Amino acid sequence: MQDELKKNIKEAGFEFPSDVQKQCLPHSLTGCDILCQGKAGMGKTAIFIFTIINRILKKEIKGELSCLILCHTRELAYQISKEFARFSKGLEIKTCLLIGGDNEKNQAKELKEKPIPNIIIGTPGRILSLTKKNVLNLNNIQAFVIDECDKMLNALDMRADVQKIFKKTPCDKQVMMFSATLPEETKVVCKKFMRKPVEVIVNEEGKEHLEKLQQFYVKLEEKEKNGKLFDILDNVQFNQVIIFVNSIVRCETLNDMLTKNNFPSIAIHADLPQEERIKLFDLFKEFKKRVMVATELYGRGVDFLKVNTVINYDMSNTAEAYIHRVGRAGRFGTKGITITFLASEEDQKIFDELTKNYPNIKATVLPDQIDKNIYS
Repeated sequence: MQDELKKNIKEAGFEFPSDVQKQCLPHSLTGCDILCQGKAGMGKTAIFIFTIINRILKKEIKGELSCLILCHTRELAYQISKEFARFSKGLEIKTCLLIGGDNEKNQAKELKEKPIPNIIIGTPGRILSLTKKNVLNLNNIQAFVIDECDKMLNALDMRADVQKIFKKTPCDKQVMMFSATLPEETKVVCKKFMRKPVEVIVNEEGKEHLEKLQQFYVKLEEKEKNGKLFDILDNVQFNQVIIFVNSIVRCETLNDMLTKNNFPSIAIHADLPQEERIKLFDLFKEFKKRVMVATELYGRGVDFLKVNTVINYDMSNTAEAYIHRVGRAGRFGTKGITITFLASEEDQKIFDELTKNYPNIKATVLPDQIDKNIYS
């Protein structure tokens, strides 16, 4: 790896989890196609960031607008752009963030400014819009990345956009796809975009939880949720906590209730204006807010290193969604706890499915007192 990149990695204090480093990075650096599945917090994003920066520095990837990274949410794209900035500091590498909600004319102007960006990071809808208007030219793309590829390719409308974008790029490019969960049917779809990919499975599917993550559940009535939530927030010594709910209305209502009771809370969901979403994202990322109420929008992909507590105020709609939600705590080998409210027969059904199909996910009844040593 180039010395300039090694220096930035060292200054950032980043350390690769050994399994990811040993199994994936050597292959990706050669320029071959990669299909990688690894559990939450294993540094999958760092793989393609380091690969792209290193290959640009070695001039294996040449020219302007040569790399494209697609993300399924605006926040994930924003987060990745920040990571590129962190690890390319002082290098002659320019990135451009193209996401919906931002002014498209300003984005078009940025694409024309010298020096032209090397790396485009964005969401499919906005990128496709700019290519259709001949503002964004993808003829020289040499690295094509899809993060959280199962989420993107399983959604038929988003997959259609990805396919249209893909067809506008050259055939002889490196394709890299990453996800925490990769069902066999999704792998088949992913491989249609690739040429003899190296398949790297860092962990077996269904083991996305971290060993240091303690999971609890509590059975209660719907009307008891608020009282139990306040009890938990008063007694758990959390660094930061994410509280998941299943609707935008619930997200706003619960956040209002928390702020009125003097909890430093914010609410993030898809209906917020883009500028406000990014502002709130940064507040939480920079530890200026400690409590976040969120919908499934933040159920996967985004990283908040200080989150050591996740509360499922509403049980997720699927077992897979639960796995991704709880993976927001205990990132990168840190300790954490999750607490799930089970308030209906449907909640219990999904939870039973989870414990049946994922035997490595072990949750116990929430005790009256939680030993702080297990999550701090």
